[in-house]
This record gives sequence, structure tokens and C-alpha cells, in this order.
Amino acid sequence: MLTLDRVTVRYGASVAVDAVSESAAAGEWVGVIGANGAGKSSLLKAVAHLVPHEGVVGIGSETMSRLSPRRRARLVAYVPQQPELPAGMSVLDYTLLGRTPHIGYFGVESMHDRERSAEVLDRIGLAPLTDRYLSTLSGGEVQRVVLARALAQEAPVLLLDEPTSALDLGRRVDALELVDELRRERALTVLSAMHDLTLAAQFADRLVLLADGRVIASGPPADVLDEEVLSACFGGRVRVLTDDDGQLLVVPQRSRGRIGC
Repeated sequence: MLTLDRVTVRYGASVAVDAVSESAAAGEWVGVIGANGAGKSSLLKAVAHLVPHEGVVGIGSETMSRLSPRRRARLVAYVPQQPELPAGMSVLDYTLLGRTPHIGYFGVESMHDRERSAEVLDRIGLAPLTDRYLSTLSGGEVQRVVLARALAQEAPVLLLDEPTSALDLGRRVDALELVDELRRERALTVLSAMHDLTLAAQFADRLVLLADGRVIASGPPADVLDEEVLSACFGGRVRVLTDDDGQLLVVPQRSRGRIGC
């Protein structure tokens, strides 16, 4: 289980995340939504221990701040919005970086590590690109490689910061379907920041709506995706519809005015 107890992130005098307390069970997918600047990315970085923060982040019985970087990497895999990509590295070698927490300090990757990485690349549709250099890939291909590296890490908690923003619609759904399959197979806890509210509703078990770093609403998608609340937080009119399959659709509408959350 992932637990957050009054997690706060400050950048100078600015509070990006304001005393957020939430939890996510093993195998649960929690989607973090909100307008730009709401604190979604900062919250995920705090969970990954990538920014200074107050409060406590726990995974199972362990507190992240008390663990070594190596131990944290065995527990949490993180997919950032803007990853650093060594131009001269191949797709397979980059994916193998996800296996680093499982390799001894003076060791090299084993055949098992290479097999696990190749398996992930195959499942995510990148097997034909195994030997390609990262510098030759499209934006969508790069985003899938970054996801492959995180999945190869085999950590029980997967953090996804806008994981499909560079993908077209078909690839976007395929990537999320893969994450959904793996989290069910491995009982992964998934915490994802997503700007597409319809996809967030369709894939996440529970949503957390942030505004100005604070939790405005938390619960099942049908409860959180309230038209009035969303319109206030996102500064524009939206409709929340249900299709013939019972799935929620969030549809923006033209609006002349702007209201605050």
C-alpha cells in the first residue's frame, strides 16, 4: 500500500502541494487530475523522493525518507513528463537501465535482466526498435520507451506523469491498456497524473482532484467528475456524459466566462 500523510512541497515561498493525505492499495490505480499548475507533477515527484517535501510517504511498512536510493528504486518506478535521454543509447540499453536496482554494485545485467527488458519491449510494441538509437525515435516512440524502462524496473509502485501526452489516440489507449494488464498481473499500485479526464475515468479506480495543491475531491470517478466542480477548477464549461457501455465521457464546451475553483 502507498500512503501519503500531509505531504507538502514548497518552491521558495510558493506551496505547490499543500498537506495532501491519500492512500492507494496494492493493485489500485489512482488518477491525479487538475488544471495546469494544480500540483500533480510535484505530488508525484514527492512520492518518488525527487523533490524536498514535508510529511511522510510510506510504501507498505517502509518510510521512503529512511531508505537508500537503491531501495527506493526497487519500490517505486517513475515516468516523468520530460525524461533525460542519452542520444547515443539504444532502445534495449535504455530499457535495461530499469533493471539497475536489481543488479549488484559491481555486476552487469544478467540474461534474466535482458529477457525481462526484451519482454516488456515486445509487449509495448517496440521489439522491432530494439537496436535503434533514442535520437532516431519519434516523440511517441520515446514516450513508450520511457514507459518500458519503468515497467522493466518491476517496482510495486508505478508513477506516471502524463504518460501518453505524446501519443496519438490509438497508441494512448494501447499504452494504458498495457499498464492496466500489468498492474492486474503484478498487483501494481499505479499513481498517474493525467490531463485527459475521459481516459482517467476509464482506467483509474479512483480519482484525486487537485487545485492549488490541495485535494478538492477524492473518490470513484463518478463521484469526482462533477460538472460544476470541474468547470470551476478548469475554468471552462464541461459536460460529463455516460455512453452506452456505462463509461464516463468528459466533454468540454465553449464558454464565454471564467470562474475560479
